[in-house]
Amino acid sequence: METKLPQPSFEKGLRLLDASLKYEKRTQKHVLHQLFWECTLRCNLNCIHCGSDCRAISETKDMPLEDFLAVLDDVRSVMDPSKILIQTTGGEPLMRKDIIECGKAIRERGFHWVMVSNGFLLDEGMCQRLLDAGLESIAISLDGFEEEHNWMRGNKLSFAAAVRAIKCLVGKKVTWDVITCVNRRNIGYLDDFKRFLIDIGVTKWRIFTIVPMGRAAQYPELQLSDEQFREVMDFIVAVRKEKAIHLSYSCEGFLGEYEWQVRGYPFYCGAGTNIASILADGSISGCLSIRSQYHQGNIYKDKFTDVWENKFQLYREREWMHTGPCADCDVWDFCKGNGMHLRDDEGKLMLCKYK
Repeated sequence: METKLPQPSFEKGLRLLDASLKYEKRTQKHVLHQLFWECTLRCNLNCIHCGSDCRAISETKDMPLEDFLAVLDDVRSVMDPSKILIQTTGGEPLMRKDIIECGKAIRERGFHWVMVSNGFLLDEGMCQRLLDAGLESIAISLDGFEEEHNWMRGNKLSFAAAVRAIKCLVGKKVTWDVITCVNRRNIGYLDDFKRFLIDIGVTKWRIFTIVPMGRAAQYPELQLSDEQFREVMDFIVAVRKEKAIHLSYSCEGFLGEYEWQVRGYPFYCGAGTNIASILADGSISGCLSIRSQYHQGNIYKDKFTDVWENKFQLYREREWMHTGPCADCDVWDFCKGNGMHLRDDEGKLMLCKYK
């Protein structure tokens, strides 16, 4: 039987209507705010939920730094780099031996530089080198206590390494947070895990839930039941009221009455409207959470700014999504077909957080 998250109240509906109008304006302007760079597909872990299906030795070689810098030079020729975030990700970005050089070159061109890491190679020395190179923000993945984290990451040393990385960041002049993928194996101790994070100095925490795609589709225990999903939402609401740690849910999916309660902004899919990605092979896409084939070009044959200005219609004009389960949905005006990362290669919705 289909169940839904609580339907928006009348007051919440008015706020969502206002947010929907702003959504349309942002989409029409499509100003680039964030550019992901999949700087490598190599990884030192073997995570069972990996959407990239990364390997220690990837068949796709790391993109040469000069190739990505050519994209940045193109971007800054027509846009203000000080208003654009460059997110280095992968794979594991610290696998690149030239990651410090990459960061310096990004900052020298006037862009902001941020990173997502599994923390395995982040010790005090590397942390300081990253900060000296101009890193402004970093997120470290920690998916529960030792047994569950190591299970997800496929490495018995990964928990200890991630905790070490977190402790290296405490007190440093850099914005940082911890990301946790909640699943059936760690949902039972979220309150204890919250206290653990606070004790080791974490002040900002983000929770994700996992979409059944890539490797994750092979592990049913990664998927939450409807009841468990609502349990996670209620947990986030309660923790945000406590204010002992700043907790928020990820940007994925419209959440009905939980909008604004589990994150400080209403749902908005910025993929292709404010967010773009350069994949390791040069493909140009929306955000890196999208693993379906919605590429809009390739930097080795297309000019990125031309693609940004003249393509991405699938992302910005969403009436093609107004079919199937979305055809008669009562929250279409607020949701606009959900996040692009929730669509498969054929455009079908793989998962709806609201339903």
